[in-house]
Amino acid sequence: MKLPKYHETFIPILEVLNAEEYLHHKELRIRVRDRYYSDLPQDLLNKKTSTGANVLLDRIGWGKSYLKMGKFVDYPKRGMVQITEKGKQTLRTRKLTLQDLQNDPDFTAYREAQKNKKENEAEEVSIENDSPQDLIDSGFSAIETQVKTDLLEKLRGIDPYYFEKVILLLLKKMGYGDLIETSKSGDGGVDGIINEDKLGLEKIYIQAKRYNENKVREREIRDFIGAMSGDTSKGVFVTTSVFDDSAIKKAHEAHHTIILINGNKLVDLMYQYGVGVQVSDVYEIKEVDEDFFE
Repeated sequence: MKLPKYHETFIPILEVLNAEEYLHHKELRIRVRDRYYSDLPQDLLNKKTSTGANVLLDRIGWGKSYLKMGKFVDYPKRGMVQITEKGKQTLRTRKLTLQDLQNDPDFTAYREAQKNKKENEAEEVSIENDSPQDLIDSGFSAIETQVKTDLLEKLRGIDPYYFEKVILLLLKKMGYGDLIETSKSGDGGVDGIINEDKLGLEKIYIQAKRYNENKVREREIRDFIGAMSGDTSKGVFVTTSVFDDSAIKKAHEAHHTIILINGNKLVDLMYQYGVGVQVSDVYEIKEVDEDFFE
C-alpha cells in the first residue's frame, strides 16, 4: 500500500464535491482522506513533507489546485470549492488521468496564459507525475542522502581518538549528562562515561570503534560487557561500520542494556543534531493564507 499521487485524487475530489453544493478547502481534504484513504497504514496517513505538512492532505490540495486550472472545479466563495458542470461531466466517465489533464484545452490555455504573462514573467506551469511539494521533498532527500554518505566517509578517515571526541560531542548535543573522556591506556575498552545525574550515581559507558570495512564482532561486545560489570548496567557501542549477527545477539542477550549504533544510524543522528554538518541554504515556501481572506 502506498500514498496516492496528487493526480490520483482527481476523481475522489470530484466525487466528494458532487455530493455538496460546495465545501471549505480544508473540509474537502479531510473528507477525501477519510472516505478514500482511511484504510492506509497509520504511518502513511501521518507521513510529513520536508516542511512538516501532512503528505496526503498536501497531495489532495495540489489535486484540487490542478482541477481548478482545468476548470473542473471553481472557487465560488472565499475558501470554498465547488464542482463545475465540466467536472460533473468528467465524473460520469470516472476517468481523469494525468495525460487527460495535460491534453485538456482549458488546462492548456491556462498554461499558455501563465507563460505569456509578461508582467510577472511567470514560467509555464509544469505538470509532473509528482506534485511540486513531492519534487521538493525528492530533491531534499537526495541532498540529505549524499551529505550522509560524505559524512560517513569523513568519519572513517579521521583519527580514532578524534572520532571518540565526536561521539561524546554528539551525545552531549542529544541532551545527555556530564561526559567524561577516559584515559587512553588501561580504559578497559571504555572510551567515555556519561553521568546521568549530578552525583554520578547512574553511569552510561561509551565505546567508539572507527572501522572502515571490519565488522564489530562478538568478542568486542563481550569485552565491553566485561568493562561495564560491577559499575554500570548501561552502555552505548558506536561504530562507523556494522555489527555482525553474533555481536548483535550477544548485546541483546546481555543482562546489561546495550545500545548498538552502526554507521548509518550514527550519521542519521549527527545530521539530526547538527554535528559535523552545517546549513548551506534556506528556502522559504509560501502559500496563500485562506483564513486571512475569510
